[in-house]
Amino acid sequence: MSLENYQFHYSFTGNYQKTLILFLHGFMGNCHEFDKTIKLLSDDFYCLTIDLPGHGKTQVFGGDDCYTMANTAQALINLLDKLKIYQCFLVGYSMGGRLALYLNLHFPQRFPKVILESASPGLITEVERLERVKSDEQIARKLTRCVEESDFRAFLLNWYNQPIFGYIKNHPEFEGMIESRLQNNPLELAKSLRFMGTGCQPCLWEKLEENTNPLLLLAGEYDEKFIVINKKIAEVCKFAALRVISNSGHNIHFESTLAFVEDIRNFLIEV
Repeated sequence: MSLENYQFHYSFTGNYQKTLILFLHGFMGNCHEFDKTIKLLSDDFYCLTIDLPGHGKTQVFGGDDCYTMANTAQALINLLDKLKIYQCFLVGYSMGGRLALYLNLHFPQRFPKVILESASPGLITEVERLERVKSDEQIARKLTRCVEESDFRAFLLNWYNQPIFGYIKNHPEFEGMIESRLQNNPLELAKSLRFMGTGCQPCLWEKLEENTNPLLLLAGEYDEKFIVINKKIAEVCKFAALRVISNSGHNIHFESTLAFVEDIRNFLIEV
């Protein structure tokens, strides 16, 4: 996918003389998703954050196929080439974690170590994928109806009632996270969900067996669904290790930033 179809909004932070980490945010996030994490890593790493298609300030000029995982991944590789970044570490959260896994499996030479936070290789059966596509379409329709900011806020508050998020609403900075999510365009988010949701992403389970890059899998203690998924990943992939983070749900880097940063350091810095 040509880079001309995208105007990516991105930001560099940290020590430009150090190794680069590319951070990929989750659904409804943006390039500020990992600000707290990056602040703690900025002395030892150079950090690149990008607004993914449908999110933040990134603009898409092509058709709806620009939002798919395969085309987004190729566009990111093209962007890295333009920036003369030919190898870097990779950290992805949730949707960004699914995209990070795709990048790792299709462009393994570019990402020597990868951290997947609350990520999935997709759904295995056609039946599962079709059911998820239907579910994602219902959510996308709700997003398209969020004409007023109050509607979008209500959608977000309901979104974080999902069991995978554990007790995130009790976090003292939860309202700030909602304010950040409100900066997105609900119509663009709906496109992202329709074309890069779990139901329509390529299934990566079989390709996992080909992986030779070290993977660190992170799942939150309260996120039982993704603990199960990542245990299966670790069984399939001999180069993957799973860490379950205490007192966290799906969004580990938000709820347990210090533990998240410690795991990044331990995994990426050679001893």
